[in-house]
Amino acid sequence: MKFQFSILLFSLFAVAFLKGDLSAQQKKLPPTGNKSDGGTIPANAKANPRIANVKDAKNKAIKKDVEKDPTLAEFAIYEKTAPNPEKTEPVETKLPLELKKGTRIAFVGNTLLDRGQDFGFFESYLHQANPKNELVIRNFAWSADEVDLQPRPDNFATVKQHLTREKIDVIFAAFGFNESFGGVEQIDAFKVRLTAYLLDLKTSAFNGKTGPQIVLVSPIANENTERVKAGDLNNERLAAYTKAMSEVAAEQKVGFANVFEKTRDAMADTDSQLTINGAHLNEAGYEVFADQAFSETFGKSAPDILPELRAVIVDKNTQYFRRYRPLNTFYYTGGRNKSYGYLDFLPAMRNFEMMTANREERAWKLARGESFDGKPVDDSNVPPLDEVVESRGANTWMTPKDEQAAFDVDPRFEVNLFASEEQFPEIACPIQMRWDAKGRMWVSCSTTYPHVYPGQEPNDKIVILEDTDGDGKADKCTTFADDVHIPLSFALVEDGCYVSEEPHLVLLRDTDGDGKADFRERVLTGFGTEDSHHALHDFVWTPDGDLLFREAIFHNSQVETAYGPVRAKNSAWFRFTPRNQKLVSFGAYPNTNPWGVTFTKWGHHIASHPIFASAFHATNPAYPKQHPKANGIPAYSGVCGHEFVDFPNWPEEFQGGMIKARYKPTNRIEFHKWVEHDDHFAEEYQFDILFSKNLSFIPVDCRFGPRGAIYICDWYNPVKGHAQYSLRDPRRDRKSGRIWRITPKNFKPQEPAKIADASVKELLENLKRPEYRVRYWTKREMRERDAPEVKAALDEWTQSIFGGSPYQLNPEETHFSTEVMWTYRNIGESEPAWIHCLIQSTDHNARAAATRQLRYWHSDFEEGEIIELLAKAAKDENALVRMEAANAASYIGTPEALNAILPILDGKLDGLDHLKYALTCALGSEALSQHWRGNAEFLEANPKLSKFVNAAKADAVTIINEKPKDKALRKANAIFDKQKDLLEIKIGCVPERMMFTQTKLKAKAGQPIKLTFVNPDATQHNWVLALPGSVEAIGMAGNEMAKDPEGMKKDYIPETESEKILVHSKLLSPDTGQILRFKAPEKPGTYPYLCTFPGHWIIMKGELVVE
Repeated sequence: MKFQFSILLFSLFAVAFLKGDLSAQQKKLPPTGNKSDGGTIPANAKANPRIANVKDAKNKAIKKDVEKDPTLAEFAIYEKTAPNPEKTEPVETKLPLELKKGTRIAFVGNTLLDRGQDFGFFESYLHQANPKNELVIRNFAWSADEVDLQPRPDNFATVKQHLTREKIDVIFAAFGFNESFGGVEQIDAFKVRLTAYLLDLKTSAFNGKTGPQIVLVSPIANENTERVKAGDLNNERLAAYTKAMSEVAAEQKVGFANVFEKTRDAMADTDSQLTINGAHLNEAGYEVFADQAFSETFGKSAPDILPELRAVIVDKNTQYFRRYRPLNTFYYTGGRNKSYGYLDFLPAMRNFEMMTANREERAWKLARGESFDGKPVDDSNVPPLDEVVESRGANTWMTPKDEQAAFDVDPRFEVNLFASEEQFPEIACPIQMRWDAKGRMWVSCSTTYPHVYPGQEPNDKIVILEDTDGDGKADKCTTFADDVHIPLSFALVEDGCYVSEEPHLVLLRDTDGDGKADFRERVLTGFGTEDSHHALHDFVWTPDGDLLFREAIFHNSQVETAYGPVRAKNSAWFRFTPRNQKLVSFGAYPNTNPWGVTFTKWGHHIASHPIFASAFHATNPAYPKQHPKANGIPAYSGVCGHEFVDFPNWPEEFQGGMIKARYKPTNRIEFHKWVEHDDHFAEEYQFDILFSKNLSFIPVDCRFGPRGAIYICDWYNPVKGHAQYSLRDPRRDRKSGRIWRITPKNFKPQEPAKIADASVKELLENLKRPEYRVRYWTKREMRERDAPEVKAALDEWTQSIFGGSPYQLNPEETHFSTEVMWTYRNIGESEPAWIHCLIQSTDHNARAAATRQLRYWHSDFEEGEIIELLAKAAKDENALVRMEAANAASYIGTPEALNAILPILDGKLDGLDHLKYALTCALGSEALSQHWRGNAEFLEANPKLSKFVNAAKADAVTIINEKPKDKALRKANAIFDKQKDLLEIKIGCVPERMMFTQTKLKAKAGQPIKLTFVNPDATQHNWVLALPGSVEAIGMAGNEMAKDPEGMKKDYIPETESEKILVHSKLLSPDTGQILRFKAPEKPGTYPYLCTFPGHWIIMKGELVVE
């Protein structure tokens, strides 16, 4: 026994911490709702037979165990379990269409019908023309859907399954727009695709009896607008696709509604605008579309619209949209629906269906001539939602005063409360902060997060805080908007802001100057909603004037634009250019919780996952592929903002450093050095400016203000976590919100830069200032000014540089010159001379910035000139410049661009992980891979390309103790591994799921175990084996370690519970693993294992059964 134990001791020296002799420990082992019926059923229950049998599933005093109500199972619509239609003989659809009483109608297809539900014209016409028929209408359209490409969240039921569940009789199907971007050369292929789609659709008995009647709806025409000449870009091609659709409809004997020609004629009127971007209709446009669609379908003119009816239709569509496409679908249909999906979603789905039916009943009555004088729909029959399970682990709530007292502040700094809910209740649940040109702080706040539930309407806010007397405390608060929906992020424009309202990108504006939003436009739609805290966020204006934002893991986005559909799966960045409405997606790779964004002085993109994000800017692979994981590149979740210190009124010792807000696993404001390496920049942790032991302190943003203080946005909440708690956990605080102000000791606020009232020349001078934020605010202001005036000022300065000797630059003005180059693009102008100039600079950062602009100005160069510049950058002595060349090639996308960057393979790559990753992604982009993948001749001529690509496919996980240096330990491990009854176990973490790959293991009593634990996740995890019945005690103790600044160094293994822990791994970073060697307990029983990273243990656990 002593010999065996000595082997174990050596084996576990570097891999685990045994708590003495296992057999000795094992001596201490302990022996092994009412329901009530619901309320009144709506009058139209027969139209939806499921509702007739619902019961109020309200459970009393539920805490942990939930007795599932079988009647709620009907509201779980999953791809794996929802029925598909039986096949049947097709029914010919003849126009004009006749609708019978009780006809059930569905809209399917692309954004044309998806956005149409926000206006309600066509649906109102259907009810008005059939007042006695009590039509049931459901909208299953989805942005950018094509006839055979309809991506959905994990386990989300297909359109056909939804049609079956709703027993649909008639289908209006709008397609052709997205497919048309395949070009006229793909029309024959499109006709084959459309034919196959219609054959399947019309032979499906969705109503359980007969095939559906089908009306195929053509694309609308596109319109030339000031920003987008979409008509010139697309109409010729759309006309050809409309003709093809008409031919297929005739062959397949389905109805066809040609709305293309009518809308094209209407758009010829230059005095009116019918679209928001040339491709998607505004309210006036939808009225024109609905008139024509009705006329084509029914052979008569549409009735005059009833405004009260249309309002009810829009409300009904809103309620059903929340049922059909709820936020957080990964918790409804996906991988996290086991823990809370039942109570968080199924009662809500039931209630949304009842509210939908109530509004439909109101619509029938209005169509028959009744009026309700604007009275709200009666939803008294809708039962309350069930009480939810409350997990353990909510943190302590404190007043702002007590919270501040819990801060541990570095003695070189001071912290004061800038604003809180005590003075301004409007700032409850703040998420993001922005400063405008007038020196006012804008804050987005969400009490709706993480979800809107039946009976609620989003009432989230964007508020403006002002410190009018300069004392470092807000004394004025005004509300800009109070009906926003989970504004995870926003970016300011002259009279409003772009804001995230998943699944939409929305523009809010104040058009009358009263300080309140009075204009709302859904600029783009179709972004993912699978996880509401991973949805569109990190809004920031790039140095050259685009709106950058991103989404994270689980999300499926497909967005229609006038330039074609943009799709991304499972996380990506997006870059939107408002002046021409172009959307580009790039950097699609698996990542989680990636909050926080800024740019360096030279325009390098800095994030949290990854830190040096400039290496991730290659355009995406062919959908739905992603770029590979970024093994070995620093990246993490748990950070919500960072700023570089460049305000002159900060002490010299902090200049050039980075301030970072960290919310996970510990809550603190950190200071880092910013260090340059060969192919990237990296942070080096120095100290905590602020550390809080009160875990309800959740810093979610940090920003420098105009006077040089830094502000921390505090989402103060006792509940921190999404998967660990019910979405409706009542302990989620909806009232608190704090903003803290941090300054160095003896801080003297500086005078704010002149921006709002500055002349263009004064603004140009601001670009010479050292503060990134001042330059950021200045360029935002310049975008709103008269573009010709700004260009004239830029031209004047450019002439002073290039007037005599072309492309010669004073080194002292290199950075200002880079800012001038960016400002040209900010106002929509191209000035290639600046690229010629800066790409010859002695400063490699300037050369990298110039190379980056090749992405956007390449079409403005003479033929061959762009490739010459790209090739020059690809051979640059500096790895950052070569990296930018690789990225730029993926935007240019030509065979010549591919050849121009291949010399990067000839240079140094060892140790340059960021450059290798950027090159891997650029070569794997759809734009460049089409020129080499499958091209044997090209690959044979470029053998280094094949070798590099094959090497990049390796997805290595580093086992940290696989080859120990200690000879005695290696020998002991070898002896342990040769035991005849050795049980080898491999266990890992399911990426992004907060789960182990195995949740039940089996071993014999006393059996030697070699367990390899690997972590391919983006978050740190450990593996802890414990005594029976100890999970909660160990897990809660792990939570408490979040209050310890040294908790991470201790691997979050709680010493207070050491007697309950049998063996554990280290806290493993992403893409690492560890081997544990130990003996199973001698006493049979069930031994739990868990991850003790704070908060993870609630769902990340399993069992070792010892027999």
